[in-house]
Amino acid sequence: MRRNMFKWYVTFAVLAEVAVLTALALYKPGVLALALSPIVLVTVLIALLWRVRSNSVAYRIRRLSPEDITSYEGAAPVTPSTENLSRSIVERATEIQNILSPNTSSEITIEMCAMGYRACVNDMITLSHLINEELPQSNVIRRLTLRRARRKATEALSGAREALPPGALRATHQEQQ
Repeated sequence: MRRNMFKWYVTFAVLAEVAVLTALALYKPGVLALALSPIVLVTVLIALLWRVRSNSVAYRIRRLSPEDITSYEGAAPVTPSTENLSRSIVERATEIQNILSPNTSSEITIEMCAMGYRACVNDMITLSHLINEELPQSNVIRRLTLRRARRKATEALSGAREALPPGALRATHQEQQ
């Protein structure tokens, strides 16, 4: 909004200067209009410099206020597509498998991977619901695509489960309280 208004202000300022210079040239031809003609270029140059300055990160941080932060609504929540959700599950499950090598003994790493596995399982439940809703009205090719997405996510999730050490998914001491 501010950028569009800035463009309008600069446009009107340049048009006003051109109109004044044209009127001066018609009213008093000669030196005065010619001497003042660089004002239009100076205005455009100042506008360009101001735009570069106002687009800088430092300037925008200085202009940021607590009201702007609290009133920020963010992007609208996006309903995940089945393919994207499946791809996300596969990606995270593969990462869990890669992190949990046979010699991983760090409790923190194991706990973080268990939390990631739980998140993948929750997403798998969501994926199953989305696929079950979409299957009845889908054509044959779409059904095959949906089943393939579910199969890939299931296989990746089972691989991540096998990589977790025994007892990693039991409730932690904090969760039991």
